[in-house]
Amino acid sequence: MTSYRITLLSGDGIGPEITAVARQLLDAVSDRHGFSLSYNEQPIGGAAIDACGEPLPARTLAACQAADAVLLAAIGSPQYDSLPREQRPETGLLGLRSGMGLFANLRPVKILPALVDASSLKREVIEGVDLMVVRELTGGVYFGTPKGRIEANGQVRAFNTMAYFDYEIDRIAKVGFDIALARGGRLCSVDKANVLDVSQLWRDRVVAMGQRYPGVELSHMYVDNAAMQLVRAPRQFDVLLTSNLFGDILSDEAAMLTGSIGMLPSASLGSEGPGLFEPIHGSAPDIAGLDKANPMAMVLSAAMLLRVGLKQEAAALALESAVDTVLDAGYRTGDLMAPGCVQLGCQAMGEHLLAALAA
Repeated sequence: MTSYRITLLSGDGIGPEITAVARQLLDAVSDRHGFSLSYNEQPIGGAAIDACGEPLPARTLAACQAADAVLLAAIGSPQYDSLPREQRPETGLLGLRSGMGLFANLRPVKILPALVDASSLKREVIEGVDLMVVRELTGGVYFGTPKGRIEANGQVRAFNTMAYFDYEIDRIAKVGFDIALARGGRLCSVDKANVLDVSQLWRDRVVAMGQRYPGVELSHMYVDNAAMQLVRAPRQFDVLLTSNLFGDILSDEAAMLTGSIGMLPSASLGSEGPGLFEPIHGSAPDIAGLDKANPMAMVLSAAMLLRVGLKQEAAALALESAVDTVLDAGYRTGDLMAPGCVQLGCQAMGEHLLAALAA
C-alpha cells in the first residue's frame, strides 16, 4: 500500500476545528481508495509564538520540507498585532512559502449550482463561473527590498519596493499558460503597465512566454479594470495571471462570487518538493471554539492536496462529490445559510460529509 507523509498545520483561530474535519475525511477517503496517510502536526503562526516564541520554528519548516504534502488551516489573531512585524504570525507564513520555494499560488473559483443564490451578485452574472487565479507568491512588494520606516526632520516615512526579476515572471507565466492550455485556452494577464515599470517588465515577459503557447489566447488587463470586470462579467475569465499583490486582492474579490470566502481552497507550488494546500479564508478568531466555522474550504483544500500533491484523482473527486451532495441536500453553515436550508455547526457538517462520502 502506498503511504504518504502529510504535515498538518492547524494554526490559529478556527484552524484546529476545520483541521479535525479534514483529517477525518482524509482518513476515510484514503482507506476507501487504497493508500495510507501519516501525519506530522506542527505549530505555526500564533500557536507557534505561544509554544516556541517565533511564528515559524525551524522544526516546522523542516517537517514541511520533508513531507509529501502540507495542509495548512489558518494563522493570525489580533492579539499578536502589537508585535514587531518580523514576529507576527503572517511573517511565519511568508517564511514558510519562501522556505519551501513556493512561487505559484492556484486559487480556483467555481460556482456550485447549490450556492448560486448565496452570492451577493445576481444569478445571471455568476451562473457558470469557473476560473483560476494564478498568483505569483514569493516576489513583488511583499518581498522587495529596500523596505522600512525612517524618521527625518520631524517626519516619518515608510516604504516598500515592488520588484521582480525576469526569471520570476517567466516561471509563474509558464504555470499560467500550462493551466490555461489544460482548461479553456484563455489567459488574462493582470498588471498596471501604464504606470509601473515593474508591470511593464511583467507584460513584456508574459508576451514573450505567450509565443510558446499558440494554443492559448492571451489578453492583458489593468488591475483596476480587472477588479471591476470580476464583478461585472466574471464569466469572461478562464485563467487570471497576477503578481503577488494584485493576486492577493483579486482572489479574495473573486472568492465572494461564490457567496462565502469559506468555500474556496488554494494550492501553493514550487518547481520541486511538496506543495502547500490551504483555504483562502482567515483564522476567524471571533468564532473560534464556537463550532460555527465552515470546514468546506479546508475539505476542498484537502481534495486539491490529493489531486495535485499526491496524484490521487479518484480520492479527490470523492471528497468534492461529498461536498456537492451535502450542499444539494440543503445543509449549510451559518455563512451560507438560506431560507429552507438546515444550519449545521462545523462538527456536524463534518459528520454529514463523512456520511456522504460513505454513501
